Amino acid sequence: MTQTIPSLMRDAAARWPDRPALVSGEGGFVTFGALNALSIRFACALFADGMSHGERIGIWANNSAEWVAAAVGAQRVGGVIVPLNTRLRGGEVADVARRAGLTRLIAMGDFLGQSYPAMLRDHDLGGVRRVIVTGFHAAPLVGIEESWSAFLMQGEGVSPEALAAREALVRPDTIADIMFTSGTTGAPKGAVFDHRRSIGGARAWRDITGMTEHDHYCCFGPFSHNASYKAGWVCSLLTGAALYWPEAYDSRSVLDLIARRGVTVMPAPPTIWQQVLDDPHRADWNISSLRFLSTGATVVPIELIRRLATETSIANITTGYGMTECCGSATHTRPGDLVERVSHTVGAAIPGTEIRIAGPDGRSLEIGETGEVMIRDDKLLIEYLDNPEETRRVFDQDGWLHTGDVGRLDSAGYLKISDRLKDMFIVGGFNVYPAEIERQMSVLSGLSQCAMIGVPDARLGEVGHVFVVRAPGSTLTAEEVLRWSKTNLAGYKVPRGVTFVDALPLNTTGKVMKPSLRALLG
Repeated sequence: MTQTIPSLMRDAAARWPDRPALVSGEGGFVTFGALNALSIRFACALFADGMSHGERIGIWANNSAEWVAAAVGAQRVGGVIVPLNTRLRGGEVADVARRAGLTRLIAMGDFLGQSYPAMLRDHDLGGVRRVIVTGFHAAPLVGIEESWSAFLMQGEGVSPEALAAREALVRPDTIADIMFTSGTTGAPKGAVFDHRRSIGGARAWRDITGMTEHDHYCCFGPFSHNASYKAGWVCSLLTGAALYWPEAYDSRSVLDLIARRGVTVMPAPPTIWQQVLDDPHRADWNISSLRFLSTGATVVPIELIRRLATETSIANITTGYGMTECCGSATHTRPGDLVERVSHTVGAAIPGTEIRIAGPDGRSLEIGETGEVMIRDDKLLIEYLDNPEETRRVFDQDGWLHTGDVGRLDSAGYLKISDRLKDMFIVGGFNVYPAEIERQMSVLSGLSQCAMIGVPDARLGEVGHVFVVRAPGSTLTAEEVLRWSKTNLAGYKVPRGVTFVDALPLNTTGKVMKPSLRALLG
């Protein structure tokens, strides 16, 4: 049955009114019933404030009940939400506000030593006429700013009948959100989705995990990201599972959350699971409640999957592949898949999704041949916001989405990702896919993480340069890295330079920001 996100919220409140819906790291929680009531109050305030069907509202705030209530409340009156990463700064938010045509913006107050309203004051916000501030804010509110509590009071005179009539105009094909891509390699693009597509992302994740109201689900990352929004709290509305999130992304915070809350389902980037396994005090926490683990977003080291399988009791250790443009998941490994399959592939297409591999001319390639990964399903983005040229570029005439990723399919339909097309570099005429080398290098003793980029070379055009994070206690040297590479890699794949770093620069989805690595070399 196709629904809207507000109708999911209403149904969840009716089915599980007293169950915890969102649980913060400090242990405070809000029930499905209370969350629904708060979203109604926010919807009434927007209604009273004159918000029209189709208007766009940005949400630039930390994970909280207010975040979800604002999103669903806006969607109840036909609004379109534009989630904004909390790592963005004032100028970046202002740019999105102008490009997306925002009329209102939800912003947190003081967070991690920053005043978020203050970051906006020197920037042109375009058509934004109200900034609604959540949480604590030490400085006085000025100009178009208003506190969350004061804004909610505006809606006290709106009747339930008036709000219900307005919500009745919201259909499955009503635009629900505009998701700006992470932008690790360039300016982010706004991907437009309706309610049907966004709920499709939640249903896909429910089916992959087998999640029910008995699960304790820990999403990873901010609600501004697809994995914590559609595959996160929307999936919790769909299933009744209580939703948690780490307050910090270090191994001990994650281990403590799993052990204290009995977390059963948790996706997280490989870097987190690597830190968990390497924590010398890991045995102090009982994480036996965890039944489903998923990882992805970047290169998944082979050795990591092997260690998870042998050093933990987690029943389902899985990997998957997806992107913002397809509402999250496109492929996933299956329960019972051998460690080798989980290590070497990102799984087979999920139900309702088609995957093919295309050559430069667009024709489909045979099993085992490497080319661009193409996706087709009914939850792909409608279009890129105000960018028909980019929309035409990524969709072919038969509705296949060009992902920009390079991979190949095996005889069982399992996909192996080689790299991003844009990360590929050419050494003396040979194509080099950094992700493939990074995966191979993950078995090198003393290496915790690595990332490779191509750098200019007068003779060969480009050569590889690898950035290495040592394992705890390791004394790994550049000479040892190069010696291993010469022994285990084809000559053109061997890096010509090694730089050791304390950590790889990652965005909030766990992807390595390779432009930042290039900047380290000057």
